Amino acid sequence: QWVVDGYTLMFAALLLSAGSLSDRFGARRAFGAGLAVFVAASAACGLAPAIGALVAARFVQGAAAAAMMPSSMALVGQAYPDPVRRARAVAVWAMGGAVASSAGPLLGGVLTLASWRLIFVINVSAGVVTLLLLSRVQPSPRRPAPFDWAGQVTAVLAMGGLTYGAIEAGAAGFTAPRVVAAFAVAAAALAAFVAAQARVAHPMAPSDLFRSRTVVVTVAAGFAFIVGYYGLPFVMSLYLQQLRGLSALGAGLVFLPMMLTGGGLTPFIARLGERFGSRALIVTGLLAMTAGLTMIALLAAPVPVPVLSALMILVGLGGPLVMPPVMALLLQALPARR
Repeated sequence: QWVVDGYTLMFAALLLSAGSLSDRFGARRAFGAGLAVFVAASAACGLAPAIGALVAARFVQGAAAAAMMPSSMALVGQAYPDPVRRARAVAVWAMGGAVASSAGPLLGGVLTLASWRLIFVINVSAGVVTLLLLSRVQPSPRRPAPFDWAGQVTAVLAMGGLTYGAIEAGAAGFTAPRVVAAFAVAAAALAAFVAAQARVAHPMAPSDLFRSRTVVVTVAAGFAFIVGYYGLPFVMSLYLQQLRGLSALGAGLVFLPMMLTGGGLTPFIARLGERFGSRALIVTGLLAMTAGLTMIALLAAPVPVPVLSALMILVGLGGPLVMPPVMALLLQALPARR
């Protein structure tokens, strides 16, 4: 589980600071540095001699991904100042993530027929091509962005304690001393983070951002979306292989209808948003995901695998219907300096 969550922990914990670094060094430079480290860490994952080295390399991968995410959005915003064109660009940006996340189980299953190491090595070639394309992008503007050390340290402690406690609780139980201690550290660090953000001169999560109703709603919608959309493949991959006896490739094939639905709909999202409005798309996507996840959760007994595959299509609809309009709304709601 740490192979998966070590990456996610570093990605989440360093994301806020990465936004400040993107401002300080310029989005293009920050994206390029993050991508270069990500490529190197991917190679280290593929060459890892033991599980400890693999987990360590995944931590580095997550840190690099944190540097890439906000800078990639900043590059999109700089390239497309017009809101309509920006919404279409965000839809294309989101298509990569939506297709990759749903295609990951299938592609991973195919690659593991040869070697599990290939699921990491494939990142190297994609990263090198992206670095070559990035060399043609104009340099990004920079602006002073003080680093919020108090916020970063408390954020890492809060997320680290929460993640460690949740993972270890599965093996040791919620009453185990180390689990209770981890959750206590997370709670204390979260309180310290909130207090620091209210007092420091340059907080990484400025309170004025949350005076915007659009920001609050898009953050809430994004949270709900990610829990369901990215949580489902993780849980279902384990379920299909451990309890239903499928191979890695067989489990990946179960996700194929979900992948095709999301990938096929994504190119039309920008046009649909212009016609029906972002709010209608987001609500429809969240309702579809809710219906699919609820039916999967309420299945009382093992059902045929094709039935599970069909229900996951509803979750797949949420990928293109929710994330591109949410990101477009968020970008429009914030001033350029943010």
